[in-house]
Amino acid sequence: MRDVVTVRLRVNGVQYERVVEPRLLLSDFLRESLGLTGTHVGCEHGICGCCTVMVDGLTVRSCLMFAVQSDGAEVKTIEGLAEEGKLHPLQEAFGEHHALQCGFCTPGMLFTALEVLRENPRPTDREIREGIAGTICRCTGYHHIVEAIKAAAQRMAQEPK
Repeated sequence: MRDVVTVRLRVNGVQYERVVEPRLLLSDFLRESLGLTGTHVGCEHGICGCCTVMVDGLTVRSCLMFAVQSDGAEVKTIEGLAEEGKLHPLQEAFGEHHALQCGFCTPGMLFTALEVLRENPRPTDREIREGIAGTICRCTGYHHIVEAIKAAAQRMAQEPK
């Protein structure tokens, strides 16, 4: 019999409890056990950033983390970024500024950008480019992504706290 572990965590505000193998990756847990396929798996080595999610408010590469490591954590996937039926300002800006093409990197790029803006609400183009450097996009050339992040930063600065 295989070893199994019970994992309890909150994903996008919903509490889950599942029995998993200790070696199950968080990305696979989210996609296969919970059906949250917005978490994309690209390189499976933590290099491309497509699998990025938030765990307890910080970005993590879900292909490098075991599901058991998220026991007791609050996880946010792209499915949970919009709140109460309203897109997050970053999601709106990505659409308005044509910052996505195939969409494969978009979930990871959005979470990476969110963390960039939390650390620096008014970043320069260079700071944005440095902040998102760990998430690879093979379609856009990054110009529109940078423009979208700047637009979202302005929008987020105007929102009431």
